Amino acid sequence: MIKFKYYWITVFVVLLDQATKLRVRHTMELWESFSVWGDFFRINYVTNYGGAFSLSIGDASLNRVFFMVATLIAMFLLVILILKTDKLMPAIAYWMILGGAIGNLIDRIAYGYVIDFLDFDFFDFIISRWPVFNIADSAVTIGVIILVIDLIFFSPPDNQPRSIKTQGI
Repeated sequence: MIKFKYYWITVFVVLLDQATKLRVRHTMELWESFSVWGDFFRINYVTNYGGAFSLSIGDASLNRVFFMVATLIAMFLLVILILKTDKLMPAIAYWMILGGAIGNLIDRIAYGYVIDFLDFDFFDFIISRWPVFNIADSAVTIGVIILVIDLIFFSPPDNQPRSIKTQGI
């Protein structure tokens, strides 16, 4: 059964995410940063009270509640999608996204914020420096990319016109 065959992906993402955050939290001071590969890749310990790209809807308490509720709703929807899919790539993507959601939810429950530490400079591609992120964020992003690739390259086109059934005609 493909639906639950890949649950280990979620477990792996959550464990790796929490282990790396724990390591950063216990070996670095907040705002401490060090170079891994010049200025291109740094480990930079920061906290994020908002959502992706530090999106905020208000103060830290409001952010915490809003993003926890939004995450729980997203997790519920992901479980529904997992139950409905019979395709490999979407199943893997949903399990990855679920792992990322759980990883960041754990932070919000435990600390009131998300721990971020991966800091890349993508050569002023869109912005001068990419926002700092974590393993959970990466899993969500990779999951979404897998869904897009599946949609574009592996989903059969819907060439049949949709008809509207009318009653009494």
